[in-house]
Amino acid sequence: MPSRQLFSLAVAVPFFMSGVVFPATAQEDTGKSQVEHPTYGSRLEGFDYPFRTEIFHVTSQGQPLEMSFMDIAAENPNGRTVVLLHGKNFCGATWEDTINRLTRAGYRVIAPDQVGFCKSSKPQVYQFSFHQLAENTKALLDQRGIKKATIVGHSMGGMLASRFALMYPDATEQLIMVNPLGLEDWKAKGVPYQTIDAAFEGEKKTTFASIKAYQQKIYYSGNWEPEYDRWVAMSAGMYEGDGEEQVAWNQALTSDMVFTQPVVYEFPQIKVPTLLLIGMTDKTAPGANRASQELASKLGDYTQLGKQAAEAIPDAKLVEFDDLGHSPQIQDPERFHQALLDGLKTL
Repeated sequence: MPSRQLFSLAVAVPFFMSGVVFPATAQEDTGKSQVEHPTYGSRLEGFDYPFRTEIFHVTSQGQPLEMSFMDIAAENPNGRTVVLLHGKNFCGATWEDTINRLTRAGYRVIAPDQVGFCKSSKPQVYQFSFHQLAENTKALLDQRGIKKATIVGHSMGGMLASRFALMYPDATEQLIMVNPLGLEDWKAKGVPYQTIDAAFEGEKKTTFASIKAYQQKIYYSGNWEPEYDRWVAMSAGMYEGDGEEQVAWNQALTSDMVFTQPVVYEFPQIKVPTLLLIGMTDKTAPGANRASQELASKLGDYTQLGKQAAEAIPDAKLVEFDDLGHSPQIQDPERFHQALLDGLKTL
């Protein structure tokens, strides 16, 4: 049964679980002082999610794996379910505000962490694909008795959501993509391929400071609000904890998935009503740092990518936020969630 049990978010104080003390702290050199940030286990041990998490046991590719997920009941149920799919640099917990607004509006919400991410298993050997993650997600919904749902995906989760809708149109009531990746094929445009080994070496260098610098430049158009630090600390804490190499390895594997499995060519085949919610100052383009300066300047242009996607998808509606970036649900929650709820009501 879905739960509405609320948990508090762990901050930079010790969190005790199973006799283990979490989190430790990592330090960021700001040039003026040392700033401490929490560190977490490879499955985000020590970081509390906003609602009770459960474990879905799935056997996949010959091995037993665990998917962590939240299943939150509606306050006054309207009979509909919304599935929230996180991005590559995000987790199910990042949807906290969206979950609260949806459940108050009558929707049951499922928010999983995909295999390889956050509180879910991080296998050493796994062939990551959006097909596989969609199948895992469908198995979770089947286990929860959900036959049809609105599928919402942000960032990488948008690529997964579109793959889910293509694979399971009868189980998809509506597809909603929030600044999805994959609205263009970076490798086809000339971005050089990066081996998984090279990606792994790069991932091992990830810190709070590097995540924040990237997101401030690419996600938020140079702006930053203190509340964004919470989600940076969540991601960075896994890279700086005891299982950091396993985290980095899975991030390298999933980076390869994002780069090599474009879904944009199949947009005309999507058969379900689709809503695109696009922050137009976004400049996200995986691999742009490996491209020439001339090519990089042309990538990640969401002012055009959203329009092109809306034209390619047969039954699509586009909502643009002129002054918002990659995470409009974090940047301007009121405006974003009004657009989301309005879009859900149109069915």
